[in-house]
Amino acid sequence: MTRCFLSLLLLVVLFPATAAEKKNVLFLICDDLNCDIGSYGHPLVKTPHIDALAERGTRFDRAYCQYALCGPSRASFLTGLYPDQTLIHRNGIYIREHIPNVKTVSQLYRDNGFFATRIGKLYHYNVPKHIGTSGHDDPYSWNYTINPRGRDVEEEPKIFSLRPGTFGATLSWLAAEGTDEEQTDGMIADAAVKELERYHSENRPFFLAVGLFRPHTPYVAPKKYFEMYPLDEIVVPEVPEGYDETLPEPALKSIRRRKEQINLADDLARQAIQSYYATISFADAQIGKVLDALETTGLAKDTVVVFTSDHGYHMGEHGHYQKTTLFENATRVPLIISSPDQKEKGGVVKSPVEMVDIYPTLAELSGLEAPEFLSGVSLAGSMDDSSVAPRDSALSQYMQGYSIRTDRFRYTEWGEKGAEGKELYDWQNDPAELKNLAHSGGEDFAGVMSELSEKLHERVEEAKAEPEGIKQNRFKNERRVR
Repeated sequence: MTRCFLSLLLLVVLFPATAAEKKNVLFLICDDLNCDIGSYGHPLVKTPHIDALAERGTRFDRAYCQYALCGPSRASFLTGLYPDQTLIHRNGIYIREHIPNVKTVSQLYRDNGFFATRIGKLYHYNVPKHIGTSGHDDPYSWNYTINPRGRDVEEEPKIFSLRPGTFGATLSWLAAEGTDEEQTDGMIADAAVKELERYHSENRPFFLAVGLFRPHTPYVAPKKYFEMYPLDEIVVPEVPEGYDETLPEPALKSIRRRKEQINLADDLARQAIQSYYATISFADAQIGKVLDALETTGLAKDTVVVFTSDHGYHMGEHGHYQKTTLFENATRVPLIISSPDQKEKGGVVKSPVEMVDIYPTLAELSGLEAPEFLSGVSLAGSMDDSSVAPRDSALSQYMQGYSIRTDRFRYTEWGEKGAEGKELYDWQNDPAELKNLAHSGGEDFAGVMSELSEKLHERVEEAKAEPEGIKQNRFKNERRVR
């Protein structure tokens, strides 16, 4: 008996932690979702399941993507590197074209004995064209992948679009017949439930990534979700007269890229917003299925849950629809992280954080050693005490522009050190970012601009630093947007 005990003790000393003793991860991500969510204060949108997750986890109120476009953003937070480090600034790129030896977040878990599964969209996909395929996925990141394809793809001819026959980059929508389970995202949720049940029965440690396609265009969901948002309750954002004249040319181009989506008629604008809200509530229902399964299987007590989106989204703000700007609407993302071990439940972190912080946070919460090349910082301390500020600013970029968000201000420069224009917004007095103080603030804000400019240049330099141990293929890198 004594000999057996000593042998067991020796094993514990030599191998202090196995994958089974570390925390699993359930990574939930929506596509093109902004902060129009109940727990983020939206007065109309209903998201009870996301809200419930926030109540038992931590809600990061000011989380920001590093690039307001799907492909560059996803490559960034899944590797923990800035876009100028991944060298990915457009869609349609496989991450290892530019950084062949990077270790992605799910790959870290694979290397530590976890079973890494992707269901749906994690890396870039052309939507809806690539639904049912692996898109621009990274096969090194997963042990197993599942690519459902639902009736939303089969019923494309029924979808209304501002540009007939064009869906992914154009406002388009359909209040669909049938059930949740027939839609691609419903199939994704059902597949995730089955995987959780399997992990439980096999006592298998896991990193399960569940990537929903909604609310990305086309906004497709069963009719019952559209009925939740009567058109007469929809508020269409207004833009002040002469607003365009206050913006630098690159900023103006970023909100006027899609000519068919400028100055929408009121009835079309209301339908578009209604459809977006409907697909948010539809996505929330699918998230609820997965979270319920996590609880019923008993896996919740050993699992860290992350909920987020790849970037924000405009729904008429600044006269713009969809993404690809450096305004709050496109750069701010929902971010909720829940860990069974966190000391504070339902905390709200008000300081700025970045999506590159997700990778090191998960590593710490799961007890894994984070790679040295990571550019983010861990948010785990803020989950125990929401007053802890991991950062004092968040950096985002788009095309030739860089933007920094602090507690009070957003400061943006276009071109080399602002050669193509600058923007300054005071969030204390202008939360809609409609008064460009770089254009009209005069001497009152000259000191603020100088200070923020210096800070921005420091942040940009850091974000361009070559990551330790990561090979970068610097072949021609077009900053083209699809």
